[in-house]
Amino acid sequence: MRAEDSRPLGVRLHRLSDDAGNALIEFAFVAPILVTLLLNLFDFSSLIWAKMETDYSAQIGAQAAFKSCAGGTMPAMTNCAGLNATVTTAAQSTSLGSNVSLASGYPTENYYCTTSGNALQSVGTYSSPPSPFDCSATGNPGVTPGDYIVVQVTYSYTPTFSGLSLTSSQTLTSTSLERLQ
Repeated sequence: MRAEDSRPLGVRLHRLSDDAGNALIEFAFVAPILVTLLLNLFDFSSLIWAKMETDYSAQIGAQAAFKSCAGGTMPAMTNCAGLNATVTTAAQSTSLGSNVSLASGYPTENYYCTTSGNALQSVGTYSSPPSPFDCSATGNPGVTPGDYIVVQVTYSYTPTFSGLSLTSSQTLTSTSLERLQ
């Protein structure tokens, strides 16, 4: 027994029970903040997952267009039967399912050339065969532009704990390109 605790045992036990109540009161004040932080952590994680899945949906849609249409006659927009259905089915094969949809006006077919920095630069959109474009805009007039399919998808994200969440409902959009020829 320490020297400062020379009080009778009953007085010391009474003092311990007073301290235990203080800890409970302090926890009661801190717990709502901790719970709110945990719920926001869940919502932010869900948002990150949904954005990742939206990106995957666009990529899968573009890859499905490549698989279905790359060996055929270009442009794919007119010569590849069932292109929209193929892209939609593929885009909806992620965990987001049918909540993912093709953005209005997609898929599209564009012509791209590479710049001196190896970046893609659009030189025109699909109009009618054959491609009337060349790579003059990128400094390569003798080069034929690549034929790319462009897929854009959207997903409406809603936080699970919308009343407590710092995230908000939003439409996630992702675009993917795939060279067909």
